[in-house]
Amino acid sequence: MPQQDDKGHMPSSQMRGGNMLALAVFLLVAVGGGLAIGAVTLPGEWYAGLVKPWFNPPNWIFGPVWSVLYVFIAIAGWRTWQRERFGPAMKAWVAQMLANFAWSPVFFSAQRTGLALAVILLVLVFVLVFIRLTWPRDRVAAVLFLPYAAWVAFATALNGAIFWLN
Repeated sequence: MPQQDDKGHMPSSQMRGGNMLALAVFLLVAVGGGLAIGAVTLPGEWYAGLVKPWFNPPNWIFGPVWSVLYVFIAIAGWRTWQRERFGPAMKAWVAQMLANFAWSPVFFSAQRTGLALAVILLVLVFVLVFIRLTWPRDRVAAVLFLPYAAWVAFATALNGAIFWLN
Protein backbone atom coordinates (compact mmCIF):
# COMPACT_ATOMS: atom_id res chain seq x y z
CA MET A 1 0.00 0.00 0.00
CA PRO A 2 1.44 3.41 -0.95
CA GLN A 3 2.64 5.60 1.88
CA GLN A 4 1.04 9.00 2.40
CA ASP A 5 2.10 11.96 4.48
CA ASP A 6 -0.03 13.25 7.35
CA LYS A 7 -2.17 15.30 4.93
CA GLY A 8 -3.02 12.33 2.71
CA HIS A 9 -0.59 13.19 -0.09
CA MET A 10 1.30 10.42 -1.88
CA PRO A 11 4.92 11.04 -2.89
CA SER A 12 5.28 11.55 -6.64
CA SER A 13 7.46 8.43 -6.87
CA GLN A 14 4.44 6.35 -5.84
CA MET A 15 2.16 7.95 -8.41
CA ARG A 16 3.86 6.35 -11.42
CA GLY A 17 3.37 3.14 -13.37
CA GLY A 18 0.57 0.97 -12.04
CA ASN A 19 -0.84 3.81 -9.99
CA MET A 20 -1.28 5.93 -13.11
CA LEU A 21 -2.92 3.00 -14.88
CA ALA A 22 -5.31 2.67 -11.94
CA LEU A 23 -6.10 6.39 -12.18
CA ALA A 24 -6.84 5.96 -15.89
CA VAL A 25 -9.24 3.11 -15.06
CA PHE A 26 -11.02 5.23 -12.44
CA LEU A 27 -11.33 8.09 -14.94
CA LEU A 28 -12.64 5.72 -17.60
CA VAL A 29 -15.25 4.27 -15.22
CA ALA A 30 -16.45 7.56 -13.73
CA VAL A 31 -16.17 9.96 -16.66
CA GLY A 32 -16.76 7.40 -19.40
CA GLY A 33 -19.60 5.74 -17.54
CA GLY A 34 -21.24 9.05 -16.74
CA LEU A 35 -20.98 10.29 -20.32
CA ALA A 36 -22.26 6.98 -21.71
CA ILE A 37 -25.27 6.91 -19.40
CA GLY A 38 -25.96 10.56 -20.20
CA ALA A 39 -25.84 9.81 -23.92
CA VAL A 40 -28.32 6.91 -23.75
CA THR A 41 -30.71 8.66 -21.36
CA LEU A 42 -31.09 12.06 -22.98
CA PRO A 43 -33.91 14.12 -21.45
CA GLY A 44 -36.09 14.33 -24.57
CA GLU A 45 -39.64 15.54 -25.04
CA TRP A 46 -40.97 13.99 -21.82
CA TYR A 47 -38.57 16.04 -19.70
CA ALA A 48 -39.16 19.18 -21.76
CA GLY A 49 -42.90 18.88 -21.04
CA LEU A 50 -42.54 18.67 -17.27
CA VAL A 51 -43.38 21.57 -15.00
CA LYS A 52 -40.09 22.65 -13.42
CA PRO A 53 -39.37 24.82 -10.39
CA TRP A 54 -38.08 28.37 -10.64
CA PHE A 55 -34.57 27.25 -9.68
CA ASN A 56 -34.22 24.77 -12.57
CA PRO A 57 -30.95 25.64 -14.35
CA PRO A 58 -30.62 25.72 -18.14
CA ASN A 59 -30.08 22.27 -19.65
CA TRP A 60 -26.62 23.15 -21.03
CA ILE A 61 -25.16 23.45 -17.50
CA PHE A 62 -25.58 19.77 -16.60
CA GLY A 63 -22.98 18.35 -19.01
CA PRO A 64 -20.07 20.58 -17.95
CA VAL A 65 -20.89 20.31 -14.25
CA TRP A 66 -21.13 16.52 -14.33
CA SER A 67 -17.96 16.23 -16.41
CA VAL A 68 -15.94 18.10 -13.77
CA LEU A 69 -17.63 16.23 -10.93
CA TYR A 70 -16.90 12.85 -12.52
CA VAL A 71 -13.20 13.75 -12.72
CA PHE A 72 -13.26 14.67 -9.01
CA ILE A 73 -15.15 11.46 -8.20
CA ALA A 74 -12.60 9.39 -10.13
CA ILE A 75 -9.60 11.00 -8.40
CA ALA A 76 -11.18 10.58 -4.96
CA GLY A 77 -11.99 6.94 -5.70
CA TRP A 78 -8.47 6.30 -6.99
CA ARG A 79 -6.91 7.87 -3.90
CA THR A 80 -9.15 5.76 -1.68
CA TRP A 81 -8.36 2.60 -3.65
CA GLN A 82 -4.64 3.32 -3.22
CA ARG A 83 -5.10 3.47 0.55
CA GLU A 84 -7.64 0.76 1.31
CA ARG A 85 -9.08 -1.21 -1.60
CA PHE A 86 -11.79 -3.07 0.27
CA GLY A 87 -12.39 -0.75 3.21
CA PRO A 88 -15.60 1.05 4.16
CA ALA A 89 -14.72 4.23 2.25
CA MET A 90 -14.11 2.29 -0.97
CA LYS A 91 -17.41 0.48 -0.47
CA ALA A 92 -19.15 3.85 -0.03
CA TRP A 93 -17.45 5.09 -3.23
CA VAL A 94 -18.69 2.06 -5.20
CA ALA A 95 -22.19 2.39 -3.72
CA GLN A 96 -22.49 6.08 -4.64
CA MET A 97 -21.23 5.32 -8.15
CA LEU A 98 -23.80 2.54 -8.68
CA ALA A 99 -26.63 4.70 -7.32
CA ASN A 100 -25.41 7.67 -9.39
CA PHE A 101 -25.41 5.60 -12.58
CA ALA A 102 -28.89 4.25 -11.76
CA TRP A 103 -30.49 7.67 -11.40
CA SER A 104 -30.62 8.78 -15.08
CA PRO A 105 -32.22 5.56 -16.35
CA VAL A 106 -34.81 5.69 -13.56
CA PHE A 107 -35.58 9.38 -14.07
CA PHE A 108 -35.28 9.84 -17.84
CA SER A 109 -35.85 6.37 -19.32
CA ALA A 110 -38.38 4.93 -16.86
CA GLN A 111 -39.83 8.41 -16.19
CA ARG A 112 -40.25 7.53 -12.51
CA THR A 113 -39.57 10.82 -10.74
CA GLY A 114 -40.59 9.48 -7.32
CA LEU A 115 -38.34 6.43 -7.55
CA ALA A 116 -35.57 8.65 -8.92
CA LEU A 117 -35.95 10.84 -5.83
CA ALA A 118 -35.33 7.78 -3.64
CA VAL A 119 -32.28 6.88 -5.75
CA ILE A 120 -30.78 10.37 -5.56
CA LEU A 121 -31.32 10.42 -1.81
CA LEU A 122 -29.24 7.23 -1.68
CA VAL A 123 -26.55 8.92 -3.76
CA LEU A 124 -26.49 11.82 -1.30
CA VAL A 125 -26.26 9.50 1.70
CA PHE A 126 -23.39 7.51 0.16
CA VAL A 127 -21.57 10.72 -0.81
CA LEU A 128 -21.85 12.05 2.74
CA VAL A 129 -20.74 8.70 4.17
CA PHE A 130 -17.72 8.74 1.84
CA ILE A 131 -16.79 12.25 3.00
CA ARG A 132 -17.16 11.25 6.65
CA LEU A 133 -15.04 8.12 6.21
CA THR A 134 -12.25 9.76 4.21
CA TRP A 135 -12.01 13.05 6.11
CA PRO A 136 -9.67 11.75 8.87
CA ARG A 137 -7.39 9.77 6.53
CA ASP A 138 -7.38 11.58 3.19
CA ARG A 139 -8.63 15.14 3.36
CA VAL A 140 -7.98 15.61 -0.38
CA ALA A 141 -10.39 12.79 -1.32
CA ALA A 142 -12.98 14.15 1.10
CA VAL A 143 -12.67 17.72 -0.23
CA LEU A 144 -12.98 16.47 -3.82
CA PHE A 145 -16.42 15.17 -2.84
CA LEU A 146 -17.65 18.46 -1.32
CA PRO A 147 -18.74 20.04 -4.64
CA TYR A 148 -20.32 16.69 -5.55
CA ALA A 149 -22.26 16.69 -2.27
CA ALA A 150 -23.45 20.25 -2.92
CA TRP A 151 -24.53 19.43 -6.49
CA VAL A 152 -26.31 16.23 -5.44
CA ALA A 153 -28.11 18.12 -2.66
CA PHE A 154 -29.24 20.67 -5.27
CA ALA A 155 -30.21 17.89 -7.70
CA THR A 156 -32.18 16.20 -4.92
CA ALA A 157 -34.14 19.40 -4.32
CA LEU A 158 -34.70 19.74 -8.06
CA ASN A 159 -35.85 16.12 -8.40
CA GLY A 160 -38.14 16.56 -5.40
CA ALA A 161 -39.66 19.72 -6.86
CA ILE A 162 -40.24 18.07 -10.24
CA PHE A 163 -41.88 15.12 -8.51
CA TRP A 164 -44.10 17.46 -6.51
CA LEU A 165 -45.06 19.66 -9.47
CA ASN A 166 -45.87 16.78 -11.80
